Amino acid sequence: MDPMMASEQTIKAYSAFSDKGLKNTIEGAKAHVKQLYLSDQIPWVIGYSGGKDSTAILQLIWCALLELKIDDKCHKDVHVISTDTLVENPFVAMWVEKSLERMKEATEQQGLPIIPHRLTPAVKDRFWVNLIGKGYPAPRYKFRWCTDRLKISPSNTFINSLVDQRGEAILVLGTRKAESTARSASMEYYENIETNTRKADGLTANGSLDRVWVYTPIANWTNDDVWVYLNSVQNPWNFTNQDLMGMYQGATEGGECPLVVDKSTQSCGDSRFGCYVCTMVSEDKSMSAMIANDEEKEWMLPLLALRNEIDVNDANRDKKLDKLRRDKSRRDFRRMNGALTVHISKHGADIVPGPYVQQFREELLKKVLAAQQAVQRLGPDQVKNLELLPLEELEEIRRIWLEEKLEVEDSLPGIYEHVLGKAYPGKKRAHHPILNEQVLNKLKLHCSEHGDSDGLMYQQIRSVMAIANNHKNQLRRANLANELNESLEKGAFYSLEEAKKFALERKRHELQIQLDNSPSLAPQDKDNLGEQIAIITRSINEHGYSSLLIETEEVSDDF
Repeated sequence: MDPMMASEQTIKAYSAFSDKGLKNTIEGAKAHVKQLYLSDQIPWVIGYSGGKDSTAILQLIWCALLELKIDDKCHKDVHVISTDTLVENPFVAMWVEKSLERMKEATEQQGLPIIPHRLTPAVKDRFWVNLIGKGYPAPRYKFRWCTDRLKISPSNTFINSLVDQRGEAILVLGTRKAESTARSASMEYYENIETNTRKADGLTANGSLDRVWVYTPIANWTNDDVWVYLNSVQNPWNFTNQDLMGMYQGATEGGECPLVVDKSTQSCGDSRFGCYVCTMVSEDKSMSAMIANDEEKEWMLPLLALRNEIDVNDANRDKKLDKLRRDKSRRDFRRMNGALTVHISKHGADIVPGPYVQQFREELLKKVLAAQQAVQRLGPDQVKNLELLPLEELEEIRRIWLEEKLEVEDSLPGIYEHVLGKAYPGKKRAHHPILNEQVLNKLKLHCSEHGDSDGLMYQQIRSVMAIANNHKNQLRRANLANELNESLEKGAFYSLEEAKKFALERKRHELQIQLDNSPSLAPQDKDNLGEQIAIITRSINEHGYSSLLIETEEVSDDF
């Protein structure tokens, strides 16, 4: 029996194939693909993640183009883009990489204008460069810095470049209305928006990319429809869909991580396949399930440990508070620019912690390198050369530490050599007569003996020395005074308690002035200001990060 006909007998009533059957529905979908493809010269871009939905749309379009090829009508470029964040679940990353290789081989053999692309973030945007280098705290709901840098930027850069060359582009996505109510509402909004002048062609407007149309050929398919199709039609680039199903069965329930082109696309933290460092959920269920379901995947445990090291989420409130306290102990009390930011909630008033401090960033570097070593030792042959931190990222982290953070100890090469037991392959730096490890250790000891328990005095002197050294060979030193002043202002405190007291008293003074000099304020606004002043007054003498126990985004009645 024809496998398509056999599958039709099992289709449920809610299936997108119910009315016409699987075979006729697929033929109709391919006919629409061909009609749209031939209607203009606008190039296509297919978002491919390696998951079932993106595989289904690519397979559908590929099969349609094979039919057009017979009639010599297949001439327009179709770009397949896959964004590798470089912190993907390595098992899935290897799957996608193999897929792209097979696609290249198949397009050459079949003579199709399908061009696969593996996109990666710019070095400055990569996860560990921002976390270990700049000290960005692990992504969280109100600071999802990873999405822009790792996902949106690489794909949008490619699409915008294509649009600049060709005028327009059609972006093909595997999004489906059945994924969620929110997804359905968003898709219908862009279908019916006034700017969608190509609704009749089955296209929708794009909310963030100019001159880009969106095509969603399986918009009305269910989850089961996708699997029925993939198991009924042979993969045209010779990559078995049954293996794809096996990969899904090895993980937990959830959707795949989609191609992300704007912030309206929800985080893939709950997805089956996402980044191994994702901290948008309390637990990486997909990787945990893969490891639990297959002993041969236990080599990924060191990666899971890295994620848990920086995670601040937990379904258990007490455990979450412990994680938050741990997180705050690893962070500077100043923001990235040196400012002190006050947060007020019913729990009290506190200064909002900033980037990770030097000590924790160095410890995290050690752990990432150790995890890399463990994965290479324990994993299959495909990961024997896997680098969690390639040299270009190590060198960028090193540059940030030296030039932006003025951490002139240049500790990265030594950490690399200590953990991996081999010489650091990066650039060699000339020995400095003053800014070297021996002298700086003596300075640190001297500061400690004079009450510098938090190391802030040492950091201040070190920064001033580094700034002066950066200007020593310049004929004009116009910026020297400004840089010194900024450094001195940033390091004006000897302790967290001193900085906290200063910031809270300043904020209380600002609120009191606002209350005293705004006679037209509504009674409710006056009460709110008075309450904030009272909360600050209670919190001024508390030690450490004692008030801000719940993250800002979770405080429902903060001011």
